[in-house]
Amino acid sequence: MPDAKSPKETPVIAGPLVRLAAFMYDGLLLMALWFILGVVFVAINGGEGVQQGNPFFRSAVFLIWVWFNLYFWRRGGQTLGMRAWRLQLQSTTGKPLSLMQGMIRLIVAVPAFALAGLGYFWAWIDKEKLTWHDRYSETRVVRLPKEEKK
Repeated sequence: MPDAKSPKETPVIAGPLVRLAAFMYDGLLLMALWFILGVVFVAINGGEGVQQGNPFFRSAVFLIWVWFNLYFWRRGGQTLGMRAWRLQLQSTTGKPLSLMQGMIRLIVAVPAFALAGLGYFWAWIDKEKLTWHDRYSETRVVRLPKEEKK
Protein backbone atom coordinates (compact mmCIF):
# COMPACT_ATOMS: atom_id res chain seq x y z
CA MET A 1 0.00 0.00 0.00
CA PRO A 2 1.54 3.37 -1.01
CA ASP A 3 2.20 6.08 1.56
CA ALA A 4 -0.51 8.69 2.03
CA LYS A 5 2.00 11.37 1.11
CA SER A 6 4.78 10.21 -1.11
CA PRO A 7 7.78 12.53 -1.59
CA LYS A 8 6.71 13.12 -5.16
CA GLU A 9 3.36 14.59 -4.02
CA THR A 10 4.79 16.88 -1.33
CA PRO A 11 5.78 20.26 -2.79
CA VAL A 12 9.18 21.56 -1.78
CA ILE A 13 10.20 25.15 -1.17
CA ALA A 14 11.59 26.61 -4.41
CA GLY A 15 15.23 27.59 -4.41
CA PRO A 16 16.53 31.08 -5.24
CA LEU A 17 17.82 30.21 -8.72
CA VAL A 18 14.56 28.77 -10.06
CA ARG A 19 12.72 31.71 -8.51
CA LEU A 20 15.12 34.06 -10.27
CA ALA A 21 14.42 32.31 -13.57
CA ALA A 22 10.66 32.82 -13.10
CA PHE A 23 11.33 36.44 -12.11
CA MET A 24 13.26 36.99 -15.34
CA TYR A 25 10.47 35.41 -17.40
CA ASP A 26 7.91 37.64 -15.72
CA GLY A 27 10.21 40.61 -16.31
CA LEU A 28 10.04 39.99 -20.05
CA LEU A 29 6.24 39.86 -19.90
CA LEU A 30 6.12 43.07 -17.88
CA MET A 31 8.43 44.81 -20.36
CA ALA A 32 6.00 43.87 -23.14
CA LEU A 33 3.11 45.37 -21.16
CA TRP A 34 5.16 48.51 -20.47
CA PHE A 35 6.02 48.77 -24.16
CA ILE A 36 2.31 48.67 -25.02
CA LEU A 37 1.72 51.32 -22.35
CA GLY A 38 4.41 53.48 -23.98
CA VAL A 39 2.71 53.13 -27.37
CA VAL A 40 -0.60 54.23 -25.80
CA PHE A 41 1.08 57.25 -24.16
CA VAL A 42 2.72 58.23 -27.47
CA ALA A 43 -0.64 57.93 -29.24
CA ILE A 44 -2.34 60.06 -26.57
CA ASN A 45 0.41 62.70 -26.86
CA GLY A 46 -0.11 63.04 -30.62
CA GLY A 47 3.12 61.29 -31.59
CA GLU A 48 5.33 62.90 -28.97
CA GLY A 49 7.48 60.55 -26.97
CA VAL A 50 7.02 59.92 -23.29
CA GLN A 51 9.06 62.51 -21.45
CA GLN A 52 11.50 61.17 -18.94
CA GLY A 53 10.07 61.39 -15.46
CA ASN A 54 6.46 61.85 -16.61
CA PRO A 55 4.55 61.20 -13.35
CA PHE A 56 1.52 59.74 -15.12
CA PHE A 57 3.63 57.29 -17.09
CA ARG A 58 5.67 56.29 -14.05
CA SER A 59 2.50 55.77 -12.03
CA ALA A 60 1.00 53.65 -14.81
CA VAL A 61 4.18 51.53 -14.99
CA PHE A 62 4.05 51.00 -11.23
CA LEU A 63 0.34 50.13 -11.27
CA ILE A 64 0.85 47.59 -14.05
CA TRP A 65 3.61 45.92 -12.00
CA VAL A 66 1.37 45.79 -8.92
CA TRP A 67 -1.67 44.59 -10.89
CA PHE A 68 0.32 41.89 -12.74
CA ASN A 69 1.64 40.31 -9.55
CA LEU A 70 -1.44 40.65 -7.36
CA TYR A 71 -3.81 39.45 -10.06
CA PHE A 72 -1.89 36.26 -10.78
CA TRP A 73 -0.89 35.55 -7.18
CA ARG A 74 -4.47 35.83 -5.97
CA ARG A 75 -5.81 33.84 -8.93
CA GLY A 76 -4.11 30.49 -8.55
CA GLY A 77 -0.85 31.59 -6.90
CA GLN A 78 1.14 31.65 -10.15
CA THR A 79 2.34 34.34 -12.50
CA LEU A 80 3.07 33.18 -16.03
CA GLY A 81 6.78 32.83 -15.22
CA MET A 82 5.98 30.82 -12.12
CA ARG A 83 3.71 28.55 -14.14
CA ALA A 84 6.52 27.89 -16.64
CA TRP A 85 8.82 26.81 -13.80
CA ARG A 86 6.09 24.95 -11.84
CA LEU A 87 6.21 27.39 -8.92
CA GLN A 88 3.26 28.40 -6.79
CA LEU A 89 2.83 31.06 -4.14
CA GLN A 90 1.04 29.75 -1.08
CA SER A 91 0.01 31.30 2.20
CA THR A 92 1.65 29.67 5.21
CA THR A 93 -1.65 30.09 7.08
CA GLY A 94 -3.38 27.63 4.75
CA LYS A 95 -5.91 30.28 3.69
CA PRO A 96 -6.09 31.88 0.23
CA LEU A 97 -3.58 34.66 -0.31
CA SER A 98 -5.01 37.94 0.98
CA LEU A 99 -4.60 41.30 -0.69
CA MET A 100 -2.60 42.50 2.33
CA GLN A 101 -0.19 39.54 2.06
CA GLY A 102 0.34 40.34 -1.62
CA MET A 103 0.99 44.02 -0.91
CA ILE A 104 3.43 43.25 1.91
CA ARG A 105 5.18 40.78 -0.38
CA LEU A 106 5.59 43.41 -3.10
CA ILE A 107 6.78 46.09 -0.68
CA VAL A 108 9.41 43.86 0.95
CA ALA A 109 10.51 42.36 -2.40
CA VAL A 110 11.80 45.75 -3.57
CA PRO A 111 14.61 46.08 -0.99
CA ALA A 112 15.13 42.29 -1.07
CA PHE A 113 16.06 42.62 -4.73
CA ALA A 114 17.60 46.10 -4.63
CA LEU A 115 20.16 45.12 -2.00
CA ALA A 116 22.05 42.97 -4.53
CA GLY A 117 19.40 40.25 -4.23
CA LEU A 118 20.31 39.61 -0.60
CA GLY A 119 16.66 39.14 0.38
CA TYR A 120 16.24 36.45 -2.28
CA PHE A 121 19.48 34.62 -1.58
CA TRP A 122 18.61 34.67 2.12
CA ALA A 123 16.75 31.44 1.34
CA TRP A 124 20.12 29.63 1.25
CA ILE A 125 20.77 30.34 4.93
CA ASP A 126 17.20 30.40 6.26
CA LYS A 127 16.17 27.22 8.11
CA GLU A 128 12.84 27.10 6.26
CA LYS A 129 14.40 28.30 2.97
CA LEU A 130 12.24 31.45 2.99
CA THR A 131 13.16 34.84 1.52
CA TRP A 132 12.57 38.15 3.30
CA HIS A 133 9.32 38.77 1.47
CA ASP A 134 8.16 35.20 2.12
CA ARG A 135 8.69 35.61 5.83
CA TYR A 136 7.11 39.05 6.23
CA SER A 137 4.06 38.24 4.08
CA GLU A 138 3.56 34.77 5.61
CA THR A 139 3.86 33.12 2.21
CA ARG A 140 6.11 30.58 0.55
CA VAL A 141 6.93 29.64 -3.02
CA VAL A 142 6.85 25.91 -3.65
CA ARG A 143 7.99 23.84 -6.60
CA LEU A 144 5.11 21.71 -7.83
CA PRO A 145 5.74 18.14 -8.98
CA LYS A 146 5.70 17.35 -12.69
CA GLU A 147 2.36 16.20 -13.96
CA GLU A 148 2.39 12.61 -15.06
CA LYS A 149 1.58 12.08 -18.72
CA LYS A 150 -1.44 9.94 -19.39
